[in-house]
Amino acid sequence: MTDNAGFKPDEETYSSAAAPTQENPPPYTSSMNLQNDFSSKANLTEKKELALSEDPYNPFDHRDPKGASAGGALAHLLKGSLGTGILAMPMAFHNAGLVFGMCMTLIVGFLCTHCVHILVRTSHNICRDAKVPALGFAETAEKVFEYGPKGVRRYSNFAKQFVDIALMATYYAASCVYVVFIAESFHDVINYDCGITWDIRIYIAFAIIPCLFIGQIRNLKWLVPFSLMANIFIVVTFAITLYYMFDETLVYSNKPLIAKASSIPLFFATVIFAMEGIGAVMPVENSMRKPQQFLGCPGVLNISMFTVVALYAIIGFFGYVRFGDAVRGSVTLNLPYGSWLGDTAKLLMAVAILFTFGLQFYIPSDILWRKIKHNFSPEKHNITQILLRTGIILIIGAVAEAIPDLEPFISLVGAVFFSLLGIFVPSVVETVYLWPNLGWCKWKLIKNILLAIFAILALIAGAVASIGEIIDMYSSDSD
Repeated sequence: MTDNAGFKPDEETYSSAAAPTQENPPPYTSSMNLQNDFSSKANLTEKKELALSEDPYNPFDHRDPKGASAGGALAHLLKGSLGTGILAMPMAFHNAGLVFGMCMTLIVGFLCTHCVHILVRTSHNICRDAKVPALGFAETAEKVFEYGPKGVRRYSNFAKQFVDIALMATYYAASCVYVVFIAESFHDVINYDCGITWDIRIYIAFAIIPCLFIGQIRNLKWLVPFSLMANIFIVVTFAITLYYMFDETLVYSNKPLIAKASSIPLFFATVIFAMEGIGAVMPVENSMRKPQQFLGCPGVLNISMFTVVALYAIIGFFGYVRFGDAVRGSVTLNLPYGSWLGDTAKLLMAVAILFTFGLQFYIPSDILWRKIKHNFSPEKHNITQILLRTGIILIIGAVAEAIPDLEPFISLVGAVFFSLLGIFVPSVVETVYLWPNLGWCKWKLIKNILLAIFAILALIAGAVASIGEIIDMYSSDSD
């Protein structure tokens, strides 16, 4: 990790930059009677182009010259993607089958990459229009609606609040997954090696204790050592996991090529959870001193997503072939019990996820604090933040205690939150910005409608399937 400043929350603004800013969009008028509000965008586009030709503004020229390099940005994106998600890919293939899982992993990876592309490209364009150096995820959505057709401008604040709330919910929900993963790893190792039968909920309670301390860190620079150690532990864990995946002859004949239809929604929800790092994309891009290197060919985004999709497909495919129907929510939990090498991998990954919890918790907590801090006097800010963060972590622990099963939890979070943020919102944002110039025969509108429908279907089907599994889990416990 070279520059953790890349993980600044979306609420960060650039008012200190030398570039001029605009509080409100320029008035757009037309010499013709407009039939409806949306038809005004054609004249709006002409005005923008005229303004840019008279006073061109390049937001890239106003970025911090000491910002992150392309290599640093690539490291941030890879770090944000290679966590619990990749370890859940064998379970995703179990819910999809070998052939269907491989094909759809590549397709979903392409769709996720495309959605990040259109979000970042739209952000670059609206930065030129608004004459600001950079915008976060929520601010991009806000400005797109603010500068969009008249009929949607009044929804600009709603768009910003929606993305902010969705980001907070996504990161807090992912933090719950982290706590369950940590507890399950320690549960398997300690219970087997010590010959005890403690329930996983006891380990969740213990896991919350260090999270209470790590969650109080409010400065990203203090999280750097934790991130560095987490990276080292993750690399070692991957090496050990790959060793066990190929230590025996792989049997393909007893694995279905396509799984039963009822489990397919769980596959999509898990893959979307694994691949979507949408919350970190805009902060990382905003931190770059040469943001033009983020997109393009090869570009930071393309390199990182190609690497991520390839690793996810390989780990998912061979992990399922190796462990079959016994595969669990994290493939590390399938490593041999009592083996010092297997136990080392489980514990190292648990500690790595614990160290990553600080960053996972920092982003939504900072967004939340910026929204509510004006309600408290400055002298009470410190104690209020301590109590607020403590309360949220205890709630995270309570949710983890209520759903202590990793598999349906990952699918539920992926289906509900990452479908909305990673696919639905970028497609809507691009449509509003480009309206009505949406390409030949409105192909971009059709494409974005299909993306939105896919996101909604993944949300509904994945949530229903995940909740069904959670209900079945409690029903079996009560029997």
